[in-house]
Amino acid sequence: MRAVDEPDYRFLCELAAQLRVDSVRASAAAGSGHPTSSMSAAELMAVLLARHLRLDVRDPDNPANDHLIFSKGHASPLLYSMAKAAGVITDEELLTFRRRGSRLEGHPTPRMPFVDVATGSLGFGLPVGVGLALTGRKLDRLPYHIWVLCGDSELAEGSMWEAFEHAGHEGLTNLTAIIDVNRLGQRGPTRHGWDLSAYARRMSAFGWHTIEIDGHDPGEIDYALSDARGTRRRPTAILARTSKGHGVSAVEDREGKHGKPIADPEQAIAELGGPRDLTVEVQPPTSPRDPYGFAATGTLDLPVWEVGENVATREAFGEALAALGTACGDVVALDGEVADSTRLEAFAEAHPERFFECYIAEQQMVAAAIGVQARGWKPYAATFAAFLTRAYDFVRMAAVSRADLCLVGSHAGVSIGEDGPSQMGLEDLAAFRAVHGSTVLYPCDANQTARLVGDMAGLGGIRYLRTTRGATPVVYDAGEHFPVGGSKVLRTGDQATIVAAGITVHEALAAADLLREDGIEVTVIDAYSVKPIDAERLRTAAADTGGIVTVEDHWPEGGLGDAVLAALATSPVPVVKLAVSALPGSATPQEQLEEAGIDRHAIRLAVQDLVKRAAG
Repeated sequence: MRAVDEPDYRFLCELAAQLRVDSVRASAAAGSGHPTSSMSAAELMAVLLARHLRLDVRDPDNPANDHLIFSKGHASPLLYSMAKAAGVITDEELLTFRRRGSRLEGHPTPRMPFVDVATGSLGFGLPVGVGLALTGRKLDRLPYHIWVLCGDSELAEGSMWEAFEHAGHEGLTNLTAIIDVNRLGQRGPTRHGWDLSAYARRMSAFGWHTIEIDGHDPGEIDYALSDARGTRRRPTAILARTSKGHGVSAVEDREGKHGKPIADPEQAIAELGGPRDLTVEVQPPTSPRDPYGFAATGTLDLPVWEVGENVATREAFGEALAALGTACGDVVALDGEVADSTRLEAFAEAHPERFFECYIAEQQMVAAAIGVQARGWKPYAATFAAFLTRAYDFVRMAAVSRADLCLVGSHAGVSIGEDGPSQMGLEDLAAFRAVHGSTVLYPCDANQTARLVGDMAGLGGIRYLRTTRGATPVVYDAGEHFPVGGSKVLRTGDQATIVAAGITVHEALAAADLLREDGIEVTVIDAYSVKPIDAERLRTAAADTGGIVTVEDHWPEGGLGDAVLAALATSPVPVVKLAVSALPGSATPQEQLEEAGIDRHAIRLAVQDLVKRAAG
């Protein structure tokens, strides 16, 4: 291996020692943290920071900046020590690590400059790095490089191998994974220990260029990082053999020291040669700073349908998103190899340069979308509602990352019919309602869907839209608006209120007609905004009619019914929840609704019983 010149070599060794010392100091001040995991990668990050990272430290928003992701987010003391060396934070701020109100959280979040996403859930950072690399090459069309520091423990995560395969398939030369192979995980040795070749064989099979090095030798590291940036047609994985807690005999390569501050920090700092105050002038990018922009009309012409037409909301989603892409050049779509079913194919045909096929790898799809939005683009990622549960941790991490993300789940509920329960999203409303700051939308017809698809682009946080497989009647005029947090009253009566969303709106309307034949007049509310829900209208309806029946194509837990109950917590009215309570089998869509007890006849009976009980 080629070594750097002697002055550089000495400086890099001293810088690595400083990063170790500062990691120990920060963790000691906090009384918690992961200093040993930080110490193993100190030389790797010292060489990267001083010689290969291209960042304008005065302008974190420079589009040409490289991106550094700590996939092993528990090594945050090392990241913050790098920030101190680069002049991004002071030593005083470094010692606020993990304190209340500090930007230096236990695991990195975008509160810190140059942190694109929150990390700490292992197996998350590299898939996001793939998304950033795709963005650089296909959207921004800028030569910035993506560097991802990974731990060897997280190589047991399936999401890592989704990322390795996708990056290799795409030939992402602008992506480098730096693997800190320190042998020890949280409770003991990792699966492959220091067997670098075991990892290299797998990564090479996925089309990666691999380099095996001594992770404590600055010369070897420098060579590997240069080679990575210069490699063409494939991504690079640098497999670095390191020792956890390197440089401090009390903890180096010792089990049971993970996730704990060093017991005697003063002795450890002395063993590392004491504190330093080295600074690094990080090299700014030399490439152009203007990202590519796609042509757009600036005017949104949504598709429209006539009242009474039968149109699936998934069809409306696809056509509306294609129209949105025409109006807005920053809209991007990602697919989990079901675009023909979700109808995302309409966008793919209209805007192929902004369409990303992620195949049956939902974690990678969601992570890529998170990477795309980190650069200011507006991603819509779509698959079956049931399959988004595979990526739920990544959705959770997107919220922690303060990400702006549009997710669309099709084929929701028992109404999909004969495919049976493995394909039915029956947990999705509960799951997405539980995400911090999320918006959950469930349209019932084509015009409502189109309007909500367009409006989602202007919202913040995690937005989830649920679509229906089968055709449903159009009930709204094309000019209708559907504010988030609102609802629509489709029938007015004073004896009970039916609250529905999506497919069950149509069953509720049919039930209202049947109840009228019984002499019972009901209010029907379309609660298309499940979160935030229209609590004011619900409370008014409860007071006016004296009772509520909710009906949803979802399990009883956590969905529309529970959202209504939360809104009515202080209203002393009876609420009856109709939901899917038994495990479905295969049947036609209408048979499924009947079997689940959420069809028009079940609603009719529930309202009749509610009215009878109210009459005493």
